[in-house]
Amino acid sequence: MSDLVVSDEPLHVVCPRCGAEADLRFYGPCAECRQQLRAAYAAEARDVEASAYEPKMNVTPNAVALKD
Repeated sequence: MSDLVVSDEPLHVVCPRCGAEADLRFYGPCAECRQQLRAAYAAEARDVEASAYEPKMNVTPNAVALKD
């Protein structure tokens, strides 16, 4: 087993998106970049109807089930 240390202290990192320095709990975009990304890629949930499964013509029933 490795000696992995988990800490609740924020990390001092450079934002990979804009290059600004920030203190974050996890590595990733800063708070401002996260807000911009959420606004740019916001989408509403919608219901999607899936068609019923229909096997292809080359699919045959189980040969054991057809055995007399």
